[in-house]
Amino acid sequence: MTMQDTLALIANYYAAFNRGDWNAMLGCLADDVVHDLNQGPREHGREAFRAFLARMDASYSEQLRDIAVMASADGTRAAAEYIVHGTYKASDEGLPPARGQTYALPGGAFFEVRDGRIARVTNYYNLQDWIAQVGG
Repeated sequence: MTMQDTLALIANYYAAFNRGDWNAMLGCLADDVVHDLNQGPREHGREAFRAFLARMDASYSEQLRDIAVMASADGTRAAAEYIVHGTYKASDEGLPPARGQTYALPGGAFFEVRDGRIARVTNYYNLQDWIAQVGG
């Protein structure tokens, strides 16, 4: 893949996220994708990612804005920075109770790309900032 191909792949991944089109998002991933959750465990495989999306969809409604994507010259790595605008709609285990609180939170992700698909996603955001915003 070229750098431009990787930039387009990541743009498609985030466009699918913003549409809530989980199948299109999953279509951007390698079958054996590695997903590093923010301050959490490493998960393996597209089905684990599907379960993650279902968990997230149950508790959060989010849109990513001001997305900036960068890629290596050979297209094998990429990074993105964005602002998450969300609503905390149902309580998530181990986190403060949900009452429809809204939040805006900077975040970022790192990617490895292989054979035209995302092979690794590593997400980062400031959990303490999010907890402060939702009133925890």
